[in-house]
Amino acid sequence: MEKTRGKNPKQVTWVLLLKAHRAVGRVAWIATLFWDLLGTIKRRLIFRQDVVMATEKLGKGKLLFAAIKAFLLTSLAILSFEVVAYFNGWHCFQNPSLHIPSDDDIQGLLHLVYVTWLPFRAYYIAPLIQALSKFCVALFLVQSADRFMLSLGCFWIKYKKIKPRIEGDPFESGDVEGCSYEYPMVLVQIPMCNEREVYEQSISAVCQLDWPKDRLLIQVLDDSNDESIRYLIKAEVATWSQRGINIIYRHRFERTGYKAGNLKSAMSCEYVKAYEFVAIFDADFQPSPKFLKQTVPHFKDNPELGLVQARWAFVNKDENLLTRLQNINLCFHFEVEQQVNGVFLNFFGFNGTAGVWRIKALEESGGWLERTTVEDMDIAIRAHLNGWKFIFLNDVKVLCEVPESYEAYRKQQHRWHSGPMQLFRLCLPAILTSKIAIWKKANLILLFFLLRKLILPFYSFTLFCIILPLTLFVPEAELPVWVICYVPVFMSFLNILPSPKSFPFIVPYLLFENTMSVIKFNAMVSGLFQLGSSNEWVVTKKAGRSSESDLVAATERESKITNQQHIPRGASQSEFTEYNELKEQKEAAPIRIKKVNKIYRKELTLAFLLLAASVRSLLSAQGVHFYFLLFQGVTFLLVGLDLIGEQMS
Repeated sequence: MEKTRGKNPKQVTWVLLLKAHRAVGRVAWIATLFWDLLGTIKRRLIFRQDVVMATEKLGKGKLLFAAIKAFLLTSLAILSFEVVAYFNGWHCFQNPSLHIPSDDDIQGLLHLVYVTWLPFRAYYIAPLIQALSKFCVALFLVQSADRFMLSLGCFWIKYKKIKPRIEGDPFESGDVEGCSYEYPMVLVQIPMCNEREVYEQSISAVCQLDWPKDRLLIQVLDDSNDESIRYLIKAEVATWSQRGINIIYRHRFERTGYKAGNLKSAMSCEYVKAYEFVAIFDADFQPSPKFLKQTVPHFKDNPELGLVQARWAFVNKDENLLTRLQNINLCFHFEVEQQVNGVFLNFFGFNGTAGVWRIKALEESGGWLERTTVEDMDIAIRAHLNGWKFIFLNDVKVLCEVPESYEAYRKQQHRWHSGPMQLFRLCLPAILTSKIAIWKKANLILLFFLLRKLILPFYSFTLFCIILPLTLFVPEAELPVWVICYVPVFMSFLNILPSPKSFPFIVPYLLFENTMSVIKFNAMVSGLFQLGSSNEWVVTKKAGRSSESDLVAATERESKITNQQHIPRGASQSEFTEYNELKEQKEAAPIRIKKVNKIYRKELTLAFLLLAASVRSLLSAQGVHFYFLLFQGVTFLLVGLDLIGEQMS
């Protein structure tokens, strides 16, 4: 009161004007933001600017899309017929029992066709849908029980604090002169192909591993077909080689077998025989300097151990909604599936990177084979059949990236789900004739392959992407509420437990998983029946991101070793010329323009259609709401077929 008493009306007026100016500025900012949003929508959806569209289609794909268009016209005709029937009062959905009008009540040909359709739908179509739904619900419950048991195993591991441990200091030696004899010979391999965005940070991280230089060799296995990228990678290897790092650059002129062929070619070198272990890192992985000291000691006094697998950690998990949803799935995969299988079964699928293999285990298992696109799972299965054991280290994390665009993620998921089915066809005879225990064979066939690789995408696609929307057309085959609501929400809750910060995204996660089941089912079918896309290998695009702490540490390291970047005094003229050429090539490298991602309207439509179908089943909507959802159901069928046709083309 004392402060306000001294203010005159002029000061109060200026204060009010200042507040009004701020309010007008905020309103203008909101209006500008809204106007920019409308402009973006207009540019990308109407004029289709900055959107990369695939224009080349195969002949079979064109035929399939023609069939989809024909189905669209047919569905629109049926939808128009249903709307006419509703507005003419021909619908018979008011009572639980189906009421068929008599001959005197028939108002015309259309009414007669509609009345004929009702009993045909109730007596012939609904029983088929109900039988298929019961089969899918049984598979759904079996898979849910498997997930629940894995979650219980994870809780038990947390409660008992079970994890692989290293007894004492494995590198401690009383003999001072021979203190380095405890360090085994380790080979580190970095396979890459056109990895312009991430090659520098991965090579830098691997070259800073804390391990004696005379006991470590780094192989940069470059399969790039872009000459400018090859020069950049050569320059980076030459830079670290000048700093005293034992690093080698290898390039294949014929890229056969993709990653498996690249690793197989590198392991055939004569000098590899001198090494006992091999660590593998993909191009976007950044191991910590202590990685080898945290993994290699587990092999000591454990001759049956063939693989030590570390966990992935993601530097871009909070980049967008897609990366957040991927983080949920991968956290459950590592912390629950792989940790539980590693503790209780000593077996899990090798992740292809961030792992250390005993070279003897690779050689006795047949080495890298080029027969599938999942060479990591292939070598793990064959090593398991030969009696080798695996260890998963949940507390050793290696930084990497997840795809930030839906296009890259979709291609990655197609490879991850088509490869296992292709491998299952090839490995089944070897599993049946192997000498391992019967329960291990049952685990491989029934759980590892059939339940988690085949049944999961099958029932998810059939139950939630086919049967559930079909209940919009055939209300007599309505699914129970616990199938479409309670059990999926509970299982999603279990999946999110390893990443508790993702709980606000449980609803988008549920819709996202059901939508992606179309892609996964298509990939599973293509791998199982050896379709053309099963052998397709597309390198996942990376953004080249690093965590903030890594950037700070890298800056400090670069400041310390800046003065060490020089040409040795004894270098020849040809080496000096080559070094200058590589340096100029690196400086003159063109800056890549970031492409704008496509808007996948079909996938978004599919997600909201699944939500609408679930709401309709929960609320048992009738009347106009039913026909509105009926239209969404027709659209959903078109979206699903269009997605399958696009993938097959």
